[in-house]
Amino acid sequence: MSIISSATRQGAYEPFELQVARGQIYEHKNLFRFGNNADINGSTETIWSHGGLYAYPAAAIQMKVSSASADDDASGTGARTVVVTGLDANYNEISETVELDGQTAVLTTKSFLRVFMAYVATAGSGGTAAGIIYVGTGTVTAGVPATVYAEIPIGANQSQMAMWTVPAGYTLYITGGTFSAASNNVAQYVLGQFFFRPFGGVFLNTADITVNSNVFRYDWEIPLPIPEKSDIEARAIALSGSNFFITASFEGIYIKNEGV
Repeated sequence: MSIISSATRQGAYEPFELQVARGQIYEHKNLFRFGNNADINGSTETIWSHGGLYAYPAAAIQMKVSSASADDDASGTGARTVVVTGLDANYNEISETVELDGQTAVLTTKSFLRVFMAYVATAGSGGTAAGIIYVGTGTVTAGVPATVYAEIPIGANQSQMAMWTVPAGYTLYITGGTFSAASNNVAQYVLGQFFFRPFGGVFLNTADITVNSNVFRYDWEIPLPIPEKSDIEARAIALSGSNFFITASFEGIYIKNEGV
């Protein structure tokens, strides 16, 4: 299906962001990442549904894709195929469709240095995954790998990960995002943080946001540039209280570097 020419090309105004989303601006791509962590306490954790501080693969490796339920397989009532997206050893974007085999791990043919996201592409009569679906490495026990790099919660059909890595040859310009917290005590607070790690460097904190039972929206009028091969993630830690449910998101546009 072809894309209809933008209104701007016909002499009328159309927002730049809409043109990017429609694929009409050369070498520009839109980005929106979101995730949640259901149990934030007194230690810093990444905002992703699996919980804990995220550990990145040390090298590109084939991933194991499996489910906690036997109903998630090629002929089951649950999820049948899953798409895994991420980066290869050279930080180039890759994706692969995997046919599930229940709790038995299926190995990807491609090697992933980073896993951005996993989502259910097809499902049986249930219309969704019957169990939590995992992407990871190591020994798989009852469908759960020893090391998890992404998971799809039941009912979501997509991983929940407020994190990303800028592909080689691109710069990401972050325009904004959100943090939200749920607590039944007005005296309890959580610190939301936004980190990025330049290639070969360490994680740098670029924003602190204190939230209670509310949503905080942040916007950079001048977008924040993040260079190629940088890891980005939202994190949180409870300043008082415990068992916070946190959600976070960020968005922007990544643009091909000149001369690449």
